[in-house]
Amino acid sequence: MRWAFLARRLGFYLAAAAAAIGLNFLLPRLMPGDPSSAIVEELERVSGQQVPAETLMSIRAIFGNPHANLAQQFADYLRQLSHGDLGVSVVNFPVPVADLVWQALPWTLLLVGTTTITAFAIGTLLGVVAGWKAGSRLDAILTPFTTFLSSVPYFWVALLALWIFGFVLGWTPLSGGYDADLPQGFSLAYAVSVLHHGVLPAATIVFSAFGGWLLGMRNMTVTTVREDYVLLAQAKGLSPKRVMFRYAARNAMLPSFTGFAMALGGVVGGALLTEIVFSYPGIGYLLYESLQKRDYPMMQGVFLLITLAVLLANLVADLAYVLLDPRIRARG
Repeated sequence: MRWAFLARRLGFYLAAAAAAIGLNFLLPRLMPGDPSSAIVEELERVSGQQVPAETLMSIRAIFGNPHANLAQQFADYLRQLSHGDLGVSVVNFPVPVADLVWQALPWTLLLVGTTTITAFAIGTLLGVVAGWKAGSRLDAILTPFTTFLSSVPYFWVALLALWIFGFVLGWTPLSGGYDADLPQGFSLAYAVSVLHHGVLPAATIVFSAFGGWLLGMRNMTVTTVREDYVLLAQAKGLSPKRVMFRYAARNAMLPSFTGFAMALGGVVGGALLTEIVFSYPGIGYLLYESLQKRDYPMMQGVFLLITLAVLLANLVADLAYVLLDPRIRARG
């Protein structure tokens, strides 16, 4: 890998990260209202009295004065970020946003990370086999089925699964990430409860997602098996399994690998619909609640985390793609 290529890609992503931080600062300030005003309105609604000036000044000292100089606000924002301070949640005052994010992040990584890897592995493997045996009975069954599956809205699948397995059959819980009466910690009962609550959301994600990976990998494999190097490997008398995985699949999965890396970046954002339907305590559900309750600091912190995670995933995908494909390394 050439250092010049690495420097160019790293410079691009650093510039993109700087732009993301700037937009993350500006967008909430372009929206109507601000955290301080939202808290003041709620206090006045509950108490029925006007908030004293001293209280208003204290609130603005915590959440920032929307009427202050924009450059000064941005400098304060950067100083907070440099210390890992994402602000204070409006709804969960005075809990810091960072604490709430770090509490929700493991749930999202556990559910969405595991299911993303599982769906990619299943879809890629079946896609290679279907593409290698294009026109066979297996291909004739898998391709129409996954095409139909990819067109079905995910929320419909999730709601249907929740109704059948949770409400009608009672096999799985209807909401949450664990039994509320269990203390959180490293115990067998707690682990079983987490698994029991997570199995249905995980199954619905895998069921809805693997079809897209299968179709993409199948189409790339069909194209790759006609390449000269695959035909040469077959002419050498190599076993069909070795030619399929070592020559055809290895080259056909390059575009899928890029999509997989980007999907891993999106894991941090959570499966928003999944976490909403199942009330699963991850980043997606946290973002949903913050949007409902106008918790601007929470929205700002979650958006920044998601953006930086996607940029990091893209950077890793670019570098890994160079390692997997020598042709790009030669052009770099």
